[in-house]
Amino acid sequence: MGLLCSLFPQPPAEVSFVPTPPRRPAPPRPPAPGRPRRAPAPVPAAVRRGRPGRTRWGARLATALSVLVLAAGGVGHAIVTSLDTEIGRVDPFKDMKNRPAPGHGTNILVVGTDGRDRITPREKEKYRLGGAPCRCTDTIMLVHVSADRRRASMVSLPRDSYAEIPPHTDATTGKHHQRHPVKLNAAYAEGGPNLTVRTVEHMTGIKIDHYLELDFTSFMRTVDTIGGVEICTAKPMKDAYTGLDLPAGTHKLDGGAALQYVRSRHVDGASDLGRMQRQQRFMAALIDQATSNGIMLNPVRFQQVVTSMLSSVRASEGFGAEEMLALAKAMRGFTAASSEFTSVPVSNTSFPVKGIGSTVKWDPVKSKRLFAAVRADKPLAPYAPRSAVRKKLVEVSPQQIRVQVYNGTRMHGLGARADAALRATGFRTTAAALNWPRRDVARTVVWFDPRWDRSARSLATALPGCRLLPVAGQGAVFRVTIGTNFAGVLPVRAENAFQGEFGAVTGDQVICT
Repeated sequence: MGLLCSLFPQPPAEVSFVPTPPRRPAPPRPPAPGRPRRAPAPVPAAVRRGRPGRTRWGARLATALSVLVLAAGGVGHAIVTSLDTEIGRVDPFKDMKNRPAPGHGTNILVVGTDGRDRITPREKEKYRLGGAPCRCTDTIMLVHVSADRRRASMVSLPRDSYAEIPPHTDATTGKHHQRHPVKLNAAYAEGGPNLTVRTVEHMTGIKIDHYLELDFTSFMRTVDTIGGVEICTAKPMKDAYTGLDLPAGTHKLDGGAALQYVRSRHVDGASDLGRMQRQQRFMAALIDQATSNGIMLNPVRFQQVVTSMLSSVRASEGFGAEEMLALAKAMRGFTAASSEFTSVPVSNTSFPVKGIGSTVKWDPVKSKRLFAAVRADKPLAPYAPRSAVRKKLVEVSPQQIRVQVYNGTRMHGLGARADAALRATGFRTTAAALNWPRRDVARTVVWFDPRWDRSARSLATALPGCRLLPVAGQGAVFRVTIGTNFAGVLPVRAENAFQGEFGAVTGDQVICT
């Protein structure tokens, strides 16, 4: 997820996620239809201050966030308070000095750790969770809850990010280390939660208010308790390492299948970055499921879900059931549309470091702008009201596909109408349709360079009844010759429909429609 590629696909391979040009300021988000906007509820001061083969899946964050969402239903203070003893405690802020200045809103660092020692032998075999457990982090995510409690921004930090760990004493060996370069996930192995927080604060310039640590035991149990989660895929997904085997379409995943989905890194060429995108889609779907199926109004199911989630959670002091409940009440009305997802912009996914290997190098300019926006409590994704129109799922986002439209018929203005319809769906047309040399074209034709075959299929999906014709060396701009069979443009959307300056997308834009 976080790899911000060039604006247009480059040969020989395509990518399915790119940034769009710098955004204009987004208008204020209106309240949901039929639901009056609520003033933010008072929040206690404590809250205001607020490797290959290894399992790493940011979707566990959704279980933590769901606790806040579920508690907002007002099911009962006593239930949440009684579960406070289930939360393990850590002190990630001990003896920390020279910390960043606090910003607006609340910042929570969520860390996923290896928890396969809690999985049964049968589950290990079924979901391919072999190997010994390790003292390591497989997911690191920064969650920012806005000051008005109406938005949660989730920024994934790639585990292989190039990092420079501050001077510290190794938590395992007791040996003192000077500042040195590592991969970000090594901070936990060397210094636990404290060094992880220190390293993230140094890299982002953002002060962390709370720390939350989970393993995948609670993830599987929570997904099962919630009744499964629905995900969609535009193409078959198969990974021999995790056992994932999904045909294209819509699927409801139980806890084990969900774990396979969010762990898989061999289903496409994007590896860890593609997996993080799938993790984000899963989180959005889990939030949507938790806030739309009545769990918040059912005390029994609510307690079951919270108990499942808290069975393997550790959190910083001052972030217990009382604080979670207070924050949740302030976030009443939170939905998938209230969440936004992105990852740190990167400039190099294979940055070599002697003695460490290949690391992920953050883009120094774009990452600074991203974290400046988080500190300033600004939305990361441009506001876009969700369309009621059902859109066909495609592999490549229309915003990535450049199109020149030609009118191949004698119908005056047909080319211009087709251009406008494609542009309204998101395709990057020239907005200047031309006439084709022949005016007797019966069937619409999409001319494309074979190097961009996935984009061609996405464009063809939007033009029912068209014919695909490859043209070697044509380049990245697609040519569409409109024929007399043209009957309109079918709305489409991509699985990785990243938008805005930071490649951020809101949760309702990536869940199944």
